[in-house]
Amino acid sequence: MTPTIKDVAAHAGFSIATVSRAINAPHTVNPVTLDKVRQSIDALHFRPSPLGRQLRGERTRLIGVILPTLANPVFAECLQGIDELASAQGYRLMLMTTQYDAERERHAIETLREQRVEGLILTVADADTHPLLDELDRAGLLYVLMHNDTVRRPSVAVDNRLAAYDGVRMLIAHGHRHILMLAGTLAASDRARQRHLGYSQAMQQAGLMPAPALEVDFNAEELSPAVLAHLTSGPNRPSALFCSNDLLAMVVMRGLRRARLQIPNDMSILGFDGLAMGELLSPPLASICAPNREIGCAAWQRLLARVTGSYEALNETSLTLTLPHSLRKGATIAAISNRNEPSRVLA
Repeated sequence: MTPTIKDVAAHAGFSIATVSRAINAPHTVNPVTLDKVRQSIDALHFRPSPLGRQLRGERTRLIGVILPTLANPVFAECLQGIDELASAQGYRLMLMTTQYDAERERHAIETLREQRVEGLILTVADADTHPLLDELDRAGLLYVLMHNDTVRRPSVAVDNRLAAYDGVRMLIAHGHRHILMLAGTLAASDRARQRHLGYSQAMQQAGLMPAPALEVDFNAEELSPAVLAHLTSGPNRPSALFCSNDLLAMVVMRGLRRARLQIPNDMSILGFDGLAMGELLSPPLASICAPNREIGCAAWQRLLARVTGSYEALNETSLTLTLPHSLRKGATIAAISNRNEPSRVLA
C-alpha cells in the first residue's frame, strides 16, 4: 500500500500539518523536527503525489537540471538547448552542479526534490548502477539523463564507444601505432569508460596493443609535471593522444607547447565533443563531435512527454535515444611514416 502523509505523521510522531510544512516549507520547521520527518519519509518511501498537486492546482512547472560542471562548455551547450525550449513552454529551471562528486549528486537531487520539481534532467557519474536513480525510480520522480548512454534508464546520448572507435580508427588511418588515451577519473564518468572501450577495440582490431587510460584531474588547468614527462620523454612516447573531451585536449595542447613539442608534427591530438571554440585554436582541434545542444533539446522533449503523459507525441519506442556523432578532422592530426614510429603490436 502506498504510504500517505498521515502515515508519515504517525511514524514521526507529529501532526499532519507539521509534516506538510516540512515538505512544502522546510525553512519554517525546527531543524530537529525537520530531520525526524525526513527520516520517516525515507523509511516509508513516501513521496508527495505530483498528480495530487496537479488536481489541487499546485503544479510548480519547475524542472531540476543537475550537471557535473559548467566549466566544460559541453554542459553549457546542453543547458542552452533545455532552457530555450523550457522557457518557451512556461517552465522554469533550477540548476545545480556536482563537480563529479557522488555526495554532491545526492545533495542536488534531495534539494531539488524538496523544491517540488516536476522532473529532472541530469548527467551522473554512473547511470547503470546509480543508487540515487534507483530511488527516483521507486519514488516515481520523472527524469531523463544526458550523455549517459545506458539502456537501463531514460537517456539521450551519442554512442560513446562507437564514437571513440571511429575517432581512433582515424588516427590509425594516419599511420599512428602508439596511441594513448587521456581521461579524467574513469570512476567518475561512465562516458569516459565507454570511450576507452572504443579506443581499445579500434587498437585491437588493428593488431595494436591498447594501453590503460592515463587518468588526470578533470578540473586541472595544467598538466602535472609527472604527466607531461610521461607524454614527452623517452623513445616510446606516443605519437598521438586521444583525449576524452575537448577541454582536456586544450589543456594537453598547452602543456605540449610548453614542453617545446609541435602539434601535430611531434604529436597528434584528437578530442571529443566538437566544441566550436576548438576551431578557433591554432591549429584547429580535430575532434569527435557530439550534438550537445540537440542532446539538451531532446532530453527536454522526452522529459516533457513524461511529465504531460504525451508519449505518443514523440513516437517513443524505447527508453534511450542515440543521436549521431561526426568527425571533425581539424589540423591537430598529421600522417606519419610507420617506419619512423615504434609500434606496440599484439602478439
